[in-house]
Amino acid sequence: MLAALPLRAESIWRAGAYTFSDELGGFRILSAGGSGSRDDPIVITQELYSASPVTMVIRAAAPIRLYTFGGQFANGFLHMVLVTVNASELAWTEFQFELQEKLGQPSVFGDGLSFDQRRTDSDTITSAGFARFSRDFEPYDRLLFTDGFVDPGKQADFAFLISDFTPILTFFLVQDPRIPLS
Repeated sequence: MLAALPLRAESIWRAGAYTFSDELGGFRILSAGGSGSRDDPIVITQELYSASPVTMVIRAAAPIRLYTFGGQFANGFLHMVLVTVNASELAWTEFQFELQEKLGQPSVFGDGLSFDQRRTDSDTITSAGFARFSRDFEPYDRLLFTDGFVDPGKQADFAFLISDFTPILTFFLVQDPRIPLS
C-alpha cells in the first residue's frame, strides 16, 4: 500500500496515482491511502459537516496510461472506499454520488466517466449503512444509496468502482447526503 501524504494544509491527499481534495469546502478529508486496485482500493476517511452536497476534486497525479495497472499510472479505473462520518446535526436517510467531468455539469455518455457503467452486476458497489442502491446513467452518472440511516456522529462506508474510458486530468465527485422529509 502506498502511503498517503497531505500535500497542502490537509486539503489535498495523494493515494495511488491520484490526489483527492476537499478544497471546495463543506467537508474535510482526514486520511487517504491505497493504490486504487480491486485488492488495494483507495480508502478515504472524511467528515461531512452538513446535509448539503459537497464536491471532492480528483486529479491524476501521475501520467495517464489507460489499461496499465500497478498503481504508477492513472489508468481510468479507480476502486474506492469512502468512510464517511456524519459530522452534521442531521440524520441521513439516503446518500447520492454524482460524477462530473466539468464542475456543475452532468456527465454525459461521450465523456466515458461512470460508476462502472459497462457492467450490469453490482459486486463492486457496496455500503455499510445502506442496504440498497440504484444507478442512473445519461445524462448524469449517479449512484444512490437507500434503505439506511446514519445518525450524527456515526459513519457509513461506501465502496464503488469509477471507470473512465477517456481519462482526463481532473474530475469531480459530488456527494449528497439526504435527510428525512417532513
